[in-house]
Amino acid sequence: MFTGIVEETGHVVQVVSGSTSGELRIGAAKVLEGTRIGDSIAVNGVCLTVTRLFKDGFTADVMPETLRRSNLGRLRSGDRVNLERAMAADGRFGGHIVSGHIDGMGVVSETRREGNATWVKIEAAEDILRLIVEKGSITIDGISLTVAALDDRSFSVSIIPHTGEETTLLRRKQGDPVNLENDIIGKYVERLIAFDRKRNEKNNAQSVITMEFLREHGF
Repeated sequence: MFTGIVEETGHVVQVVSGSTSGELRIGAAKVLEGTRIGDSIAVNGVCLTVTRLFKDGFTADVMPETLRRSNLGRLRSGDRVNLERAMAADGRFGGHIVSGHIDGMGVVSETRREGNATWVKIEAAEDILRLIVEKGSITIDGISLTVAALDDRSFSVSIIPHTGEETTLLRRKQGDPVNLENDIIGKYVERLIAFDRKRNEKNNAQSVITMEFLREHGF
C-alpha cells in the first residue's frame, strides 16, 4: 500500500520492451534506502516489484496488463517518473489509501496559473469520472491530490508550488496521458451497491443499501 506522497522523482535509464511485456531500469536515490529485491515501488503510481538493485537505481518487470492500463509503455530514456516506496507500518499517512493499481489513463487538457497555484484539468472516461467526487481524493501519476472541480468530461486539481517542484505533474503538456487511480473507498461502495442491487433483482426484493445505511457504517 502507498499514500500518494511522492518521495523523489527518478529518471528512466533504460526501457527494454518486447511485444507483450517489458523491463524498466530507473535511476533513483532515496527510494533505494532499505529497499530489497522483491519490494514494491510505485512508478508514476504503478506498483512494480524490484527485480534488481544497483547503487544508483533498480529494475522492474512490466507485464502486458500494466502496459495497457498505464502510461509506462510510453516512457523513454531520460523521462522523469514519480517514485514512492510501499508504506512502512510505522510511517505517517500523509496522503490517502493508494493501492498502486491503475484504473485507467486521463489526458491533460489545460493548465493555468492562479496566484501561487497551478490548475491542471484532466479529461477522463466516464467509468473513472463516476467515482470522483469534488473535494475527494484522486491519484494522478502516483500523486495524492484533492479534486477541486468536476464536470461530465473532466476534473481539475490545484497544484501548490511544493507539489509542482517535487513531482512531474507540471512538466506534463496538453495531450499528455497520466495514470489515474480512484479512491478505493468509492470503488468498494460502488461494488457493494451493485452486488446488492443484482442480488435483490434476482430475489425480487428491496435493497437494504440506503444512504442512511452507508452513513451509519462510516461512508
